[in-house]
Amino acid sequence: MDENQAVDDTAFSKDHDTASRTICFDIFTLFPPMFAGPFSESILKRALDKSLIQVLLHDIRSYTTDRHHVCDGTPYGGGGGMVMKPEPIVRAVETVLAHPTGWTLPPEAAFVDLPPWDETTPAPLPADVPVILLTPQGRTFDQSVTLELSQHPRLALICGRYEGVDERVRSQLVTDEISIGDFVISGGELAAMVIVDAVTRLLPGALGDALGAHQDSHSAGTDGLLEGPHYTRPHSFRGESVPDVLLSGHHAHVERWRREQSLLRTLERRPELLDTAGEKLSKADRAFLTDRNWNPAYA
Repeated sequence: MDENQAVDDTAFSKDHDTASRTICFDIFTLFPPMFAGPFSESILKRALDKSLIQVLLHDIRSYTTDRHHVCDGTPYGGGGGMVMKPEPIVRAVETVLAHPTGWTLPPEAAFVDLPPWDETTPAPLPADVPVILLTPQGRTFDQSVTLELSQHPRLALICGRYEGVDERVRSQLVTDEISIGDFVISGGELAAMVIVDAVTRLLPGALGDALGAHQDSHSAGTDGLLEGPHYTRPHSFRGESVPDVLLSGHHAHVERWRREQSLLRTLERRPELLDTAGEKLSKADRAFLTDRNWNPAYA
């Protein structure tokens, strides 16, 4: 078997601890109902049912004390759009993170019976809980960031809205900023769903196949490359048949075919990932790629 084809037990155990782990996601949003659908289906629902994850939705508006429960205002200096005010966000996050994992504000306490909070003095926050603002200005979310976040027992995700959040939320509260891509969506809620889903997949027991997440595109099991094609029944569909090697029963040949298909797909679609893989590419990998006119950037 090629040196790249055998499952690297060391890498797998590093990326997927076999010990039971749980993560609590504290999500701060103006629109909690948006999360009902995604978190009540499929892998996330099973992870919740198995107590692998805990998702707590905190309504930022519940932490306002003015008559109209205003959470946004016009920007100083003019310009289009509205800006989320700092007080409700900071009060919500500091109040929640001051309590043990799993705490939420009782519905009857919203607006009128909030826990004490000092507007003038920052509250001490747990050092091991990243406070993440979801913004198109943040660092790009990828599989390495997913793995990094999965090591924390608790994550605080702030969903921005409108034109953005007051800069003092960034300077006084936020410890990290994450973007799910170079585009703009209406708010951070969808980004929060993406992060919860991606991180949950890395938890032991979240997927039916223990190797599933390890062998995904961009993961350690593929050396950060793209996965090759997959096939299932029927053997032939509209004149296109399953490659013979997958029916051969020769495991070494199957694994080498899969590796080559991974290399080929990456070369065609994301060639920069081959440069990132670097020394993880074997001599056989390099020979295969060279035959297909690969020109490594680091050569």
